[in-house]
Amino acid sequence: MKTIHTDEIIPVVERLCMEANYFLGDDMVAALKSAAAAEENPAGADILRRLVENAEIARSEEVPMCQDTGMAIIFAEVGQDLHVEGTGLTEAINQGVRQGYAKGYLRKSVVKDPTLNRVNTGDNTPAIIHYDIVPGDELKITLASKGFGSENMGGIKMCKPSEGLDGVINFVVDTVDKAGGNPCPPIVVGVGVGGDLEKCAILAKKALLRSVGEHNPDLEWSRVEDDILERINKLGIGPQGLGGTQTALAVFIETYPTHIAGMPVAVNINCHSARHKEAVLKGRDA
Repeated sequence: MKTIHTDEIIPVVERLCMEANYFLGDDMVAALKSAAAAEENPAGADILRRLVENAEIARSEEVPMCQDTGMAIIFAEVGQDLHVEGTGLTEAINQGVRQGYAKGYLRKSVVKDPTLNRVNTGDNTPAIIHYDIVPGDELKITLASKGFGSENMGGIKMCKPSEGLDGVINFVVDTVDKAGGNPCPPIVVGVGVGGDLEKCAILAKKALLRSVGEHNPDLEWSRVEDDILERINKLGIGPQGLGGTQTALAVFIETYPTHIAGMPVAVNINCHSARHKEAVLKGRDA
C-alpha cells in the first residue's frame, strides 16, 4: 500500500489551475494555425491568426488567455492501492483551486446557489469532481477550466434506439448549428453516447480532454467523428460566428453500453480556449 498526503496534492492542483489558463496545448495551437491556413473567409482567417497570437501572449506573459477562467472541472483517477492521508481528497482539491485562482489572478465565477442566492463564493469553489477508482498506486488529476459561454451551448437528448446513428449525428450537428457563434468558434465538440442521462453527459465532458488529432480507437466511431466534423464545418458558422469553413477543430465521441430501450446522447462544446492540464502523483511506501 502506498500513501500520499493531501499537503502534496494541494500545490499540484494550484499549479494546474494556472497552467490550464495560461498555456494552451500545443495541439490546439497547431490546429488553430492549420485552420487559419485553410479558412476561406479572409475575416475568419484573420481571427484565427489573432487567436494564435493571443495564445502566444498568454503563454509568454503567463496571463489568462480568456477573461472567463471557467469553473474547475476535475477528473481524478485514484489508484486502488493508494491511501490518501490528511484533510480529505475533495477538500484538498478545492483548497488547491482556491489557491490557484487567487495566486494566478484568475476570475472567480462560481455562485453559491443556482437560483435563490447567486452570491459569488469568492474563490471559485466548489470544483466539480469526478472520481474513478483504477488499478495501481498513483493519483492522476486532470483539470479543465470550463467557460460557460460554450458550456451553455451543450445539450442532451434521450434518443429512441430506432433513430439509430443518423439520430445521433443529426442531434450533434443540430446542437452546434443552434449554438451558432455563441460558444466562440472554432470549437471542439465532445459527444457522449450511451449509459444513462448523467453518464452520457460525463462522457461528453471527458471526451473534450483528448488532444486534437486523437481519434476514437474504434475505427467505425472514428469515421463518425470525421463525418460529423465535416458536416459541422459545412454549416458556414465560421470563426467567432462571422462565417467561414472552420467552425470546429475536432469532434470527439465516447461511448458506453446502455439499456435496450434507450440511446442517450450528450453534446458538450468547448470554445477555442480548450484548457486542460494533468498531473500524476506517485504514492510513497507507508
